[in-house]
Formats: sequence, structure tokens, C-alpha cells
Amino acid sequence: MIKIGISACFLYPDKERIVFGPKSLTYIESDMANYLTKKGVLPVLIPDVKDELLVDILSEMDGFVFQGGVDLAPETYGEQPIGRWKGDVYRDRYEMKILDFAIKNSKPVLGICRGLQLMNVYFGGTLYQDTATQNPVADEHRSAELYDTIKHPITFVKGTFLAHLYSEEINPYVNTVHHQAVKDLGNDLEVYANAPDGIIEAFGYSKEPDGKVMGVQWHPEFSPTLGTEVIDADRLYEAFLKHCKSK
Repeated sequence: MIKIGISACFLYPDKERIVFGPKSLTYIESDMANYLTKKGVLPVLIPDVKDELLVDILSEMDGFVFQGGVDLAPETYGEQPIGRWKGDVYRDRYEMKILDFAIKNSKPVLGICRGLQLMNVYFGGTLYQDTATQNPVADEHRSAELYDTIKHPITFVKGTFLAHLYSEEINPYVNTVHHQAVKDLGNDLEVYANAPDGIIEAFGYSKEPDGKVMGVQWHPEFSPTLGTEVIDADRLYEAFLKHCKSK
């Protein structure tokens, strides 16, 4: 089976939580679990354990997926918080260790939403801490109420991996559920797609084969909500899995 390592989301001790209140939890969002689970694919949630044990687990993985969730901490990309958006520096450090292993060992990577932002920072880029205030021309990219029911058009950069993958799409759309966004693009990253307001929606790492190490700003795992109104999410995942199979 193809073993896909998935970076965990975190819940920290909360005395108001009835179950496991004083404990930290690591988890995968259910839509993501369903999206990644295919015949012949074993999704593995990567535990938060000591480095010497973590490396042994990472070595067994054929590829890595970095899922969405809370913002990155501004400190992770050399800034101080401009407001109430503090992010999660603990999760940042955990995921950076995993991503560093993946890149240094030439493993396939798919970053989703926060995962794309994490990749951008890893390669030396920065983020809009709060897209709405720091980029006034940006459209609305997140609604807590509407969540994954909102969408926008996307433009694939000609000649790039996603332009070829979705070559038959005449008017492609994706969902949009993100608060932060790429500000300064990281080193050796090639833009694959943009939103109408110029926000970077996808990129790939140019020092690996096309599509082997890539990130998307939308949530392919949430695509069932809008169905055929958005591009085929399985096509993206299958393209990623091909790189995992060819290791």
C-alpha cells in the first residue's frame, strides 16, 4: 500500500472541554480523511513524538499531505503579530520538521490551504497575516458562516503543471476558506494558479518534477459540498499519488 503521512491538527488543554480537558489532542478533519483514503492507500496521521522516534515514522512514508487549520504564527516567518491573529507556533515547529524531512529526502508533498502557506514560509516566503486588512484589493476568501459553500474563478498559469492537468476546464472554480495568503513568494516556487484578485492559489517546487511538491490554497477535500461547481479534486490527488508510486 502507498503510505501517506498526514500532518496533524492540534487541540490544546482546555479546562472547559469535558473529554480529555487537560490533554493535548492531534487529529485529522473527517473530510480530509475521506478524501485521502483510496483503495491501496494507507493514510497515517503523524504523531507528535520525540524527534528520534519521529524520523523512523517519516522514513516509512511514501508522501506527505499537510492539511488546513489555524493560521501560521507570524514569528515563524520573522514578523510580530499585527492584531489578534497569533497563529500556532507549536504546530508550525512540528510541521516544519516533517516538511524539512520530506524536502531533504525528495518525498512527494501536497500542501492544502495552511499547508501551502507553510510551504511558502519554509522556502523563505511571507504571508499576509490578515489578508483583508493587509491587501485591500483582495476579494473575500473566507466566511465563517458560509464556509465551504463559497467559490471563485481560478486562472491556471499557462504551461504549468495544473494548466496541463485541468486543460479541458473552460471556466474553472475552486472553493475558498482561508484567512491568510501568500505575500512574498518563497524561493524556487513556481506559481501554478491565481485568483482574480491576484492571490496565489497554487504553486510547485521547481527543483522537483512538476507536481511532485506542490501546494494549493483551496480545499479539495471540501469539494463534495459544491460538487461540479468546482474542479475535480480527485484528479489533483491522483496526480500526487502517481509521484508517490514512482519513488
